[in-house]
Amino acid sequence: MQQNSASASHKTEKVKPSKTIEMEKTFYDKDFKLGILGGGQLGRMFIQEAINLDVKVSILDPDADAPCSKLSAEFEQGSLHDFDTVYAFGKDKDVLTIEIEHVNVDALEKLASEGVKVYPQPHILRTVQDKGLQKAFYEKNNIATAPFYLVDNKAEIDAYLNELPFMQKLRTGGYDGRGVTPLKTKDDLDHAFDAASVLEKFVDFEKEIAVIIARNPSGELKCFPVVELDFNPEANLVEFLFSPAMIDEAIAKKAYDLAEEVAKAFEFVGILAVEMFVTKSGEVLVNEIAPRPHNSGHQTIEGNITSQYMQHLRAILDLPLGATDATQCAVMLNLLGAKGHEGPVVYNNLKEVLAVDGANVHLYGKNTTKSFRKMGHVTVTGKKLDEARKKAVFIKNKLSITAK
Repeated sequence: MQQNSASASHKTEKVKPSKTIEMEKTFYDKDFKLGILGGGQLGRMFIQEAINLDVKVSILDPDADAPCSKLSAEFEQGSLHDFDTVYAFGKDKDVLTIEIEHVNVDALEKLASEGVKVYPQPHILRTVQDKGLQKAFYEKNNIATAPFYLVDNKAEIDAYLNELPFMQKLRTGGYDGRGVTPLKTKDDLDHAFDAASVLEKFVDFEKEIAVIIARNPSGELKCFPVVELDFNPEANLVEFLFSPAMIDEAIAKKAYDLAEEVAKAFEFVGILAVEMFVTKSGEVLVNEIAPRPHNSGHQTIEGNITSQYMQHLRAILDLPLGATDATQCAVMLNLLGAKGHEGPVVYNNLKEVLAVDGANVHLYGKNTTKSFRKMGHVTVTGKKLDEARKKAVFIKNKLSITAK
């Protein structure tokens, strides 16, 4: 594996606590309450780890059949955007966290002011919800990122035509590849978004990588090894993930340093995914961040000593962070709904996939599929990355997700 002990020692650096936060209750108290806003697959995998520490999790989600609905200790159906709903759900919780960042931040700020431990902190969510604020944050804190311009509408793009090409990103509302469109020439303006957006200069990148980093309220901070991302060009979603990333130690160190810069600048608590570009000239730039468990950390369940979900739990409960070392090579494949299929889900050739040595299947419990919807993932582990990759490609070609 390409990342050696030098990387491991770097990613376990302790940082000075920004402030002391004391838990009024411990997680093993019978009346301790942990709440999550969002009940999708990330919450589902989080609950599976929380069970190991006998932590009971309450969920708020708008979908009565959300993946977490049958696993959580308490499940409440309700809007994540409505102030009163979020506030009422959170007011009796000791710790409140998220599974999706598109939630009512005003309610979280009020809860935090009343003593509920909200992680990640509301000010971070407010910044991350707006890609313009996110880019401005990097610029203010001298965090390396691609050059960008902010526009309020489609007409304002005309002022920057000499700077083409751009990736146009909606400032708010985008998720899982939606709200992003390339603008390479003036002809592309026909399909540009007519809304507040970030115009991000195209980066001449060689690879896309990610670092999952965790920080607890006491200031302990740890990085997981760098992973490499391979995207489905049509869906603009991660299709394959490779762990470890095929990069040298110098690039890995830049990635760890950059992830730590972001976490420290935010005084972040919880787990943070930092997606990055590696340019052809050897620069490492922040692309976007996700302040929660993330697609780029799924492989940690089987491939690392501690999973990202257990690490997030440890971080928000102010427990010692777990070791992040990779135990074996891993390739993660996202299982996406087949294009053109929508309806009750059917998993085709699952038996053949389960026969593959080292294949670990995770289905997310979604009753219906649609084009490119995330329905599950498979992590293939092994001693050599190339062998795991070949098996993952076989699974991609064998397993399809269609509708009845």
